Amino acid sequence: MSTFLWGALPYVVIGLLATGLAWRYRYDKFGWTTRSSEVYESKLLNIASPMFHYGILFVFAGHIMGLFIPQEWTDAIGMNEHAYHLMSLFAGTAAGILAILGILMLIYRRRTNTAVFHATTTNDKIMYVFLVGAIFMGLWAKLAHANIHEGYNYRDTIAPWARSIFLLRPRVSDMEGVPLSFQIHAVIGMALLALIPFTRLVHMFSAPVQYLFRPYIVYRTRDPKHLAERPARRGWERIDAGR
Repeated sequence: MSTFLWGALPYVVIGLLATGLAWRYRYDKFGWTTRSSEVYESKLLNIASPMFHYGILFVFAGHIMGLFIPQEWTDAIGMNEHAYHLMSLFAGTAAGILAILGILMLIYRRRTNTAVFHATTTNDKIMYVFLVGAIFMGLWAKLAHANIHEGYNYRDTIAPWARSIFLLRPRVSDMEGVPLSFQIHAVIGMALLALIPFTRLVHMFSAPVQYLFRPYIVYRTRDPKHLAERPARRGWERIDAGR
């Protein structure tokens, strides 16, 4: 079981993620979206959505730092294990709580608003289960094995295992002594990654980079009062005319 979970499953997940994204982009380009439900309800959405997205962005950044930046690197810049532990404990917990409050509010909105609920697919419901499970188990694992003075140093076990996956030499033995709550969190996290191409979470791979380079949009008024400020002219006019 250990060999499957920590040696084979990560590559199954990577394969599903890569092929699923390629398939979705090839055959479902117009479905590559969050399927926004703002038109049905926006008051609660405008509160819950930023909470979740900011929280999950900080959670993601914390995972990248904790799993893929070796401890030797942070030691080299003067951040010892205790300093890193405190940052992870307080910042990570705050980000996790923000994300889980946001997602619970979004679920409440979907369940109590009839129009939004009818727009919720089975894939959405499955995704919410794994998303809430991953965030909750991450918080539980962190808080159950930490206090203000010390905590479980996953950078000695889980982090080397995570990096070894991309080196094609998975260090299965590193995960065998990891606390069960961290192991459950890792398995749910891998399952969530495998689900991404088949759910609305696929939109995370659609960063609107082109917005940085597009020309400005020019808005013109149709208010007769403003149109009367200068006489009408025949023919084409420059965009900046009248400034």
